[in-house]
Amino acid sequence: MEAFSLSTFVVFLAEIGDKTQLLSLMLAIRFRAPWLISLAILVATLLNHAIAAWFGSWVVSWISPDILQYLIAISFFAVAVWTLIPDKLDDSDEGEKGYGVFLTTLVLFFVAEIGDKTQVATVLLAAEYSATVMVVMGTTLGMLLANVPVVFFGEKLAERLPLHWIRRGAAVLFVLLGAVALLSSQ
Repeated sequence: MEAFSLSTFVVFLAEIGDKTQLLSLMLAIRFRAPWLISLAILVATLLNHAIAAWFGSWVVSWISPDILQYLIAISFFAVAVWTLIPDKLDDSDEGEKGYGVFLTTLVLFFVAEIGDKTQVATVLLAAEYSATVMVVMGTTLGMLLANVPVVFFGEKLAERLPLHWIRRGAAVLFVLLGAVALLSSQ
């Protein structure tokens, strides 16, 4: 249960102000189909994070536990710094026309998550815990908790959220996770 709850919390915090959250807002404004967009986000996140978690679990099998703990700690510290840098949507993230709301959202969201800090966090959490399914479920829930409200209430939320403080809180959490990984390696 720890893997699930920590995965949910970490990804929720890391996702605030992230490019995929901005993508969710753009898709919601463009298509005005919140249920289809939310369903596509769910499917894209499940696919993306399942692959990331599988990779994290696989890495555990070929790297010694001592080295892995140091790599995990360093990676958490790197993600902490990365979290402090605000994301912006690139012009290339514009939706393709003619594929429908669901398919457009699915493809754009899946691609936007590749190499994103929440995907990296999923790899790290899966490497840290042996509960791959719980990590995927937790990271997916965290992603939905951060993005679905944006899809439904985006414009109103954007005016009220103190993104810089949320970003700082997420960075502190990643530093703490890195410190815990370092301490557990000794």
